[in-house]
This record gives sequence, structure tokens and C-alpha cells, in this order.
Amino acid sequence: MTAFSPDATRKRQLRALRAEGLRRYVANRIPEGFNGRWTRRQWAHAGLAASIAALLAALVPGLDQALTLPGHAPRASLALPLPSLHARRNAPVATRKGDSWQVVNVRAGETASQIFEQLQIPQADLARLLKYPGLAREMSRLRPGAELAFDLPTGGALRGFRYTRMGQKVELDLTGERITETPVPQQVDVRTVVLTGKVGNSLFTSARKAGLSAQNLKELTDDIFKYDVDFRSDLEPDDRFSVVVDQTWRDGKLVGTGPVLAATITTGDKLHSGFLFERNGRRSYYTADGRSLERAFIRMPIPFARLTSGFGGRRHPVLGSMRMHKGVDYAAATGTPIMAAGDARVKSVGWQGGYGKTVELDHGQGRTTLYAHMSRFANIRPGQQIAQGTVIGYVGSTGMSTGPHLHYEFRINGVHVNPLKMTLPPPAPLSGADLTAFKDETRRALGKIREVENIVFQGEEDTLVADNKPAATGHNRG
Repeated sequence: MTAFSPDATRKRQLRALRAEGLRRYVANRIPEGFNGRWTRRQWAHAGLAASIAALLAALVPGLDQALTLPGHAPRASLALPLPSLHARRNAPVATRKGDSWQVVNVRAGETASQIFEQLQIPQADLARLLKYPGLAREMSRLRPGAELAFDLPTGGALRGFRYTRMGQKVELDLTGERITETPVPQQVDVRTVVLTGKVGNSLFTSARKAGLSAQNLKELTDDIFKYDVDFRSDLEPDDRFSVVVDQTWRDGKLVGTGPVLAATITTGDKLHSGFLFERNGRRSYYTADGRSLERAFIRMPIPFARLTSGFGGRRHPVLGSMRMHKGVDYAAATGTPIMAAGDARVKSVGWQGGYGKTVELDHGQGRTTLYAHMSRFANIRPGQQIAQGTVIGYVGSTGMSTGPHLHYEFRINGVHVNPLKMTLPPPAPLSGADLTAFKDETRRALGKIREVENIVFQGEEDTLVADNKPAATGHNRG
């Protein structure tokens, strides 16, 4: 008996379909009343029919094979024994001492007992650990961000604990009968980096975003460029700044930023630069060719103040009469610090009639300055030697004054002169051994600035020159 085969039946159906299609095609092309002689058109139709038949003969066998269903492959199964899930979850993992450290940073409001509980440290281990001298007290003083580390293998007992005590990391070993302590060496790196960016809407905001500390920003505005840049009116959003500093990193965390080693800032098409150098025991800033950025006197003893009254004749705001105004007035809020205009000896500190609370400074060579209407004095005394920029008092409205401001006078041999028109020579530039040492020290900072800004220092002994096209993107590079 022949078994039923779906494949054989399908093949017979396809052959019958092919033969019937050929028969119908030929029948449709032979006209009625055919006399046995074909015309040229009929021969062409017959050739076309033969070609179609050959094509079907070639395609149908392949179609038969494509439609043939694959046979079923034999299957085999193998039973594998698996360990109990409960046993795997609770079995301790065999690890070596020190390879299962878990680091935890304390969050605000979190206590040490909560951290121990979250890590499921056995109470016996916790009690033993807290008996170690001084540890319980340290754990009660934890601050947010403090780092604790536990050598705690899965399912095992606590083997080690690390914490920071007085700035030093300490590791406690709990594997022996007694807890032993070992200082943990910390990796300290000092990196020289360039912090740079555009001024944007606010120099302060942009500088802090770039990574400058508040002290770095103060050095930028009050120490390096205070004579050359008016930070209230000279800067535009597209102006750029670059600052070179040394950063101290401990175990991968930034822990401190040193003073500004070098800085550049643009105001329009003009580039200003400054480099830190110690000369005769005093640190100050110089241009790339060794010229001091300091001036003998500060024109404005109050940072970011507004000039409200100039030098010369005017009507007195209190007396109402025309009088000579022997100084200049700067309006500022009460309590604003007032700085010494130059290196000086304190001549007097006290009340002077209509001047109110007043300080006089003697700068030598017959030059003196006076600061009036203070609200209070700084910690200075007559005869004391002070440096330029030292805070000597604070803005107020004492004496004959209609509002808080500083009255500032400049005298040469007792004769009042306009402080805004004083043109005193700057300190002598570096030369000889000082200039050589300066160039050796600043070479590193120059190289760092060149890495991130398109600035050219031609010759480094000549005047600083820039191509006035700083790099378009800020960088923090080490």
C-alpha cells in the first residue's frame, strides 16, 4: 500500500497547471478556420509560447523544492542538577582579605548606626569596633560627604574598617584577636591647570564656573589687573580670561587651589597679562617681559566705586558756599573697605573736624594721602608700616557729609594735587639675575597658556604681543 505523500500530490498539481496554461495560450493564438499554413505573425506567437513553456519548466522544479517542508530533526534532553537557591544565597563567598571593600559617603542627616544597619553588619562586629579607643566619638561627629570603607565579604564577618581621623585615613584590621591600626597612605597630586572661558554676562559667574576660587577671582581683579582694567565698564561678553593655578588633589578629590601663577584677559582687541614672581621676599605680578604691573599709587582706593565729585571749585553740599574741593569723592555703601593707595607709614588715625573719622598716610618723598568720613577704622595704629592695598578703614558718613562716601586727597609737600591726574613712574623692571630667574619660573605658565589659547609671546623679552584671536573654546587642562 502506497503511503499518502503531500509532496507528491503538490508536484502533480503543479505539472497539470503548467500543461493547462500552455494549452490555453496556444489555443487562444490559433484562429478559427486554420488551413494548415501559418502566417509570419502566427510563427512569432508560437515562438513566444515555446519560450514561456521553457521558462515554466525551469522554475517549477525549483519552486517544488522551495515549498518542500523540512523534516523534523530528532531532539535529545539532558537533566542537569542545580544547587539550591537558598544554599547559594546564604553561602559565604571565599575571598581574600582586602578584596571586598565597600565605600560609603555619609549623606546629610545620616548616622553611623544607620550605615552599619544598612550594610547588615553583625551586632557583635559593630560592638567590637565601637570599643576601639576614640572611634565612637569620631562616628558621632560624622559630616555629610565623609567617607567610610568596610572590608565586608558577602555573608561573612567584618574584616576591616577605614575612616579619616584628623585629616589622615586610618585602617582598622579586625581579623585578629586584637584590633590593629595602620595609617593609609594617601595619593597627593599637584596639577598645574589652565582655567579659561568667556566673560559672558558676568565675569564672576563665568570665572567660578570655570573653576576659579573666590580668592583667585580677587587676585585677578584686585592684584593683577586693577590698574589696567575697569571691571565695571571695560569688559564685553566675548572677552576671554585664562588663569594658571596649581591644584592639589588627594585620592582623586580636589582639596585646594593655589594662588594665580599667570593670567591673561582681553578687553576688545587688547590683551593684558600677568605672571607671579617673588622679588626681594615680596611676591607680585609682572608682564611677560618683566615689567611690574604695580603702580606707585592706586587711583581708586575703593573697588568698583563711583566718582561723584572731582577735584576743584564747587558749591559745598553742606555749607552751600563755593569752596575749593581739595580731593575727589567716591560713593559707596557704608562698610565698604578702603585700601591704602600705596606703601606707607600710618601718620594719624582719628577724628578731624569736618572730615570725621580720618586716616592719613605718609608715603615718603613728601607725598601723603588722606581718607575721610569713615564709619570705622581697621586694625592700624600711627607709626605702623603698611603695604599698598592694606585695608585701613570702612566707608561711612561721619563729619560734614550728606551720605556714605570716601573723600580722598593727595598731597605733595603739603600742596593738594588732583589724584586722578597723578602720573608717577612704575617700579623699575626686572633685570639681570632677577629677569633670568623670572623667565625660568614663568616658562611653565607660558606653555600652559599656549596649550589652550592662541596667544603669541614674541621673544618673551620684548613687549607682549597677541594675535587678538583667542581660542573659541575654554578648557580645564592639567
